Amino acid sequence: MKFIHIADVHLGVKPDRGKLWSNDRAQEIVDSFDNILAICQEQEIDMLLIAGDLYHTPPTEKELKDLDYKLRKLDKTKTIIIAGNHDYIEENSPWETYEFTSDTVVFPRDRAAKLYYEDINVCVTGYSYGRQEYKERILEKLRPGKEGAYNILLGHGGDKNHMPFSKEKLARLGFDYVALGHIHKPAHILKNKMAFSGSLEPIDYTDTGKRGYIYGEVNEENVTRIKWIPCNKRSYINMALELEPDYTNSEIISVVEDNIKELGVENIYRIMLKGKVDSNLEINLSGLVRRYNINEVINKTESDYDINELLEGNENNLLGRFIKSLSNKSSIKDEEIRTKALRYGVEALLGTGDK
Repeated sequence: MKFIHIADVHLGVKPDRGKLWSNDRAQEIVDSFDNILAICQEQEIDMLLIAGDLYHTPPTEKELKDLDYKLRKLDKTKTIIIAGNHDYIEENSPWETYEFTSDTVVFPRDRAAKLYYEDINVCVTGYSYGRQEYKERILEKLRPGKEGAYNILLGHGGDKNHMPFSKEKLARLGFDYVALGHIHKPAHILKNKMAFSGSLEPIDYTDTGKRGYIYGEVNEENVTRIKWIPCNKRSYINMALELEPDYTNSEIISVVEDNIKELGVENIYRIMLKGKVDSNLEINLSGLVRRYNINEVINKTESDYDINELLEGNENNLLGRFIKSLSNKSSIKDEEIRTKALRYGVEALLGTGDK
């Protein structure tokens, strides 16, 4: 038996709304899901397990019709879906009223459900969200649905507001495989037995790193082997650069651009600049922001100046008096706070030219 385990696709989401690449990202999420369906068909996958949040919000009937159309093309694959906290099932919503013509089952809301497939001797147990939050430890109470079958638990949760659970308790429930969703970062919790597939695509800048799906195989002795496979179109990358005092703005641009080209121009960047730079340097990366997918530039640099030299040249003005007052250890007893206050104040006065 072969299966694919995915979660947190978030169809309908528009990442980085307002950015030039936002519409492309929305389409890439759809394309990644379509790619999973193509893999299911090409590799004759027996089961597609969707562990919640297939949609970013509860789906409309039109969206489910489109999904059903796509799933009808899978003539070898059974699709099992649970709703998560984003696409939870409301009473009399399309999730409840729509009748799939494809080989697809959506587990009902607010109760444990099981589904047995005699032809492959597999029983899937799952629990769909009927609201956005569950602080109850629901998943720990579920049990394998059929003795003698290969038992799968399909769950969505893992934090204090969304079906919290102990990994150790879940491992002791007796399921052959636990397919989890909600946590966007992939995690192989118990070797070949329990895993978060992670999201297919990163949804926002906090989803750094690769994203993908889990491919699993079960042999005749019910021994499971799983493999996580990356498939995302592009990644969010946090780039931290340590600058030197002698850097010019052109050099900074060159360093940033070289890093972007090395890591991939398709990716989306959050750039943090650190280190000490010339106090007269004005950093301007606007040209790079126009050319590449730069979500944010965070300037954490410090001006490279000598406090003693500044004091000598400004002893009788506002800047000098400020330096003297903060240099006195009795002014602020906490040395770290005093040092930061001195630096921020000096930079503010130098920036305004008020001496």
